Amino acid sequence: MKELVTYIARALVDHPDQVSVSEVEGNQTSVLELKVAKEDLGKVIGKQGRTARAMRTILGAASAKAKKRTVLEIIE
Repeated sequence: MKELVTYIARALVDHPDQVSVSEVEGNQTSVLELKVAKEDLGKVIGKQGRTARAMRTILGAASAKAKKRTVLEIIE
């Protein structure tokens, strides 16, 4: 899941070298924390949060296939 979020985020931003994803694993849920450059934050979130919602939808479908719940948090 971490690689999926990294791939999508790097494709969206102007500074792909500053994209970092950290994973905090729990028993049933894992949390992915996405950090990007400050000027790329708007590109990752999108208008009215549409891009972030789309990333969460893709992540939800992929994690359902792996039978685990994954949550995406975008860190400022």
